Amino acid sequence: MSAISRQKLDQAAQWLRTGPYDAWMTFVRETSGGSDPVLPLVLDGGLTWQSALIVFKNGRKVAVVGNYDADPLVASGDWDAVVPYVQSIRPPLREVLEREMPGGGKVAVNWSESDDKADGLTLGMFRVLEKHLEGLPIELVSAEPLLLHLRGVKSGEELRRMRGAIAATEEAFRFIEGFARIGRTEREVYDAVHEWAGARGYGFSWDPVGDPIVNSGPDSMVGHGIPSSTIRIAEGHVFHIDLGLLVEGYASDLQRCWYVGDAVPEDVSRALDAVNRAISAAAEALRPGVHGWTVDAAARAAITGAGYPEYMHAVGHQVGRMAHDGGGILGPQWERYGETPRHPVEAGQVYTLELGVEPSGRGYLGIEEMVLVTESGCEFLSRRQTSMPVLPL
Repeated sequence: MSAISRQKLDQAAQWLRTGPYDAWMTFVRETSGGSDPVLPLVLDGGLTWQSALIVFKNGRKVAVVGNYDADPLVASGDWDAVVPYVQSIRPPLREVLEREMPGGGKVAVNWSESDDKADGLTLGMFRVLEKHLEGLPIELVSAEPLLLHLRGVKSGEELRRMRGAIAATEEAFRFIEGFARIGRTEREVYDAVHEWAGARGYGFSWDPVGDPIVNSGPDSMVGHGIPSSTIRIAEGHVFHIDLGLLVEGYASDLQRCWYVGDAVPEDVSRALDAVNRAISAAAEALRPGVHGWTVDAAARAAITGAGYPEYMHAVGHQVGRMAHDGGGILGPQWERYGETPRHPVEAGQVYTLELGVEPSGRGYLGIEEMVLVTESGCEFLSRRQTSMPVLPL
């Protein structure tokens, strides 16, 4: 088992010791076609038959899996017991639960109404599990609080990999700056980034069809758009890139901007300063224990106070194995975000801080940084963009 899987299983066991649950179970089957988002954190490879990966409050880790899936888990050495079965998981699963939890109790399983990365247990599998546990004094509850902690609070190895992804993305921006010139299309820049990343074995932090997002000028798609094969970089444009790279299984998510011309005009400089002040306001508000919506409110007040309209999204989200890695967000208390803006921030989480404005006739000017929450505040993991470089004529 990898260092990350080992660290995450231990992290879950430690959380359970003082948490409200008696056990945490990940219940899956046929994972090759798509699986619970938490599985890669606790297991290398996949599983075929119905499988229960259980961490108990007493710290024991037990896997109940099909007999052909058992050997790799045994070889990993990270499970206190691996229980194989052939015909049905029901008898060995019940036996394990009755032995480890003789008085019954609460078993947390992976469902959530707010967090997609904590909602890996399908309705069908939930019903199958209920049938397997009929008659046992066990209550199935949501594992969302545990999963928020498990995905969000990064281990040392996770942080090492994320720093590597950020460094690779900053290197990509230097490549882009040398490649992007007046007359090139957004699509040409996109294709060049894909060729550059592919030559280095890097993946992308979200769907490669839209990663990177490339914007030049006022007619470009703002948001999760597709690079245009007709829009060309032109004088007077703000040229904007939103790029995430996947390195050693961990993601980055950064945005950078350039001005196309010999000198940066005053309206563009003013917009960049306002965006950076709002990011700084968010960073100053970000610390353990605060709720995400308060961080967003600080940034929102800063940008509107500078005379710009408020942005239509959260100022930050967590990053990990993918760009949008679930958990709490630094966002407003809008219905679409559910409970995620009200989760307290924890030390060890990694967030983006991002927003943008549109100077009239220039295009989208957006900056996105990545920060690590520390015991007393936050640390910028990315090198902040505080000035506007130019793409010369």
